[in-house]
Order: sequence, then C-alpha cells, then structure tokens
Amino acid sequence: MGEIIKGKPVADSITEELIQEVELLSVRGITPKLAIVRVGARGDDLAYEKGALTKCKKVGIETQVVELAADITQDDFIAKIQELNNDASVNGMLIFRPLPQQLDESVIKYIISPEKDVDCFSPVNVGKMTEGDETGFPPCTPTAVMEILKFYDVDVKGKDVTVVGASMVVGKPVSILLLNEFATVTTCHIFTKDSSKMTKEADVVVVGVGVPRLVKENWVREGAVVIDVGINVDKDGNMCGDTDFDNIVDKAAMITPVPGGVGSVTTSILAKHVIKACKQQHHVNSKEIETVMN
Repeated sequence: MGEIIKGKPVADSITEELIQEVELLSVRGITPKLAIVRVGARGDDLAYEKGALTKCKKVGIETQVVELAADITQDDFIAKIQELNNDASVNGMLIFRPLPQQLDESVIKYIISPEKDVDCFSPVNVGKMTEGDETGFPPCTPTAVMEILKFYDVDVKGKDVTVVGASMVVGKPVSILLLNEFATVTTCHIFTKDSSKMTKEADVVVVGVGVPRLVKENWVREGAVVIDVGINVDKDGNMCGDTDFDNIVDKAAMITPVPGGVGSVTTSILAKHVIKACKQQHHVNSKEIETVMN
C-alpha cells in the first residue's frame, strides 16, 4: 500500500512558524490583517471563509469580512476594492471567485493592489509567478501542492510531472511552479488526445479538474506520486477527489486523500501570504525574523 500523505502535518508545520512570525511582528507593534471580499453567499465560499477565519485567528491575523450584495454593480464593487487598497490597516485581500456575471473579472483584476493580492488575482502576480519573482503571491492552492511535495521530500527536479487540468485556478499555475523547480512538465487539457498516456509516463501526477474519480488505476504507473486537488461530491453524496483513490493507493508510492489532503493546507498558505504581504509593506526583513526564530 502506498503512503497516504495527509495535509494536516504540513498545515501544522506552517502554522507553527506563522504564529512565531506574528509574535515577532507584534513586538514591533504590527498586526497583519486580511480582508475577505465575498459577493453573495455561495456555499463553497462560505465554507472556505470559515476555514480561513479559523486559521487566521489561530495564527494571530486580524480579519475583516466584506460581504457584498449578489447584485452589486461593477462601479460599486470597484469602489469597495479601491477603498481596501487605500486602507493601510489591510495587508492582504482575498476576493472570492468566480464573481457574478455583472462583474467583469478582466477589468477588476487590474484594480486590486498587487501588493495586497494574496491569491494571485492581479496579472502582476501572475507575471511574478512566471518569472519566479518571490516578492509576488502565487495562488494558494497550487502553492499548497508545492508545500506538500516539499514537506514529504518529493524532489521534482528533473522528474517527469504530468498535470491534468489547465485552469488558472490550479493547472496552469501549478505547472509554472513546477517548472520553476526544474521539473519536466506536461500539462493536459480538454483537447489533449490521450491524457492517460501522459500520466502513465509520469513520476508525479497532479490532478485538478473537478471530475470525480477521473484518473483511474491504469492511468498511473507503479511507484508514482499522486497529488489530487479535486474536491467533488459523487452520486451517493460522498466527498471524493479527481482520482480513483481506492484503486490507486496500492499502486502509487504516495497519494493525497480527499478530504484531508491539499485542501487542508490551502488556508495555511493564505495566512502565510498575508504575513508576507504585511512584512513587505512594513519593510520588515524576513531574514531578520528567520534569524530570531532559529
């Protein structure tokens, strides 16, 4: 049976470091703050918001939930984002997406301050991620994937990695982050002729498409590492991932479960990005804090 690599130990490790960083910032009279911008009350947004608020409270990050009407106009929405941009007490902003149809994300993504954009909505942060500029903020979920690989000593340098999914939420950014670590990356999408052919040849498979149990046992080679980013509910009402976990677990060297895998690390990454944004805005030297922590 392959090793089931859970997200909780990764999240706990990150959280402990963040608690120390917040304590050291507090000595300087600095308290990190996150503003969560939610339009309407979608169930998935509320679930993530609850987890984010719990994580921030544990770490010591202040939070502000900005709940806006589902029918808010674009002008009013932009005005609220600009207000938060100008609020010096707010270090990080998380805007839940997708936004309602009346709000044009292609316009709004240029409004949010890149310095406060802790989940890579701004094209500036997309560009920084592509260039490997560590002052930027890559998306939280793909970053959680990388943290899990790092925590469990999966070195992707020179490895063949297949990413199933090419969205800006998971597929594209995780492919870029893997390339930044010198993996050899193949990205599969809806027009890929035979995704299973690509995954069979991979040392590491990352799946994030939102299709329950898409990746079957015969898609994965013996001894591969499988990272499942999908969160779905099957026809029987059970939560499951994008991989056929029960049939792959005996074949893979390592595999993340759903639930309890990548999703449980994501809020820790969000908190980490808020603290990073706070330090950058206050010109706090990260190496100085690391020295004190060590």
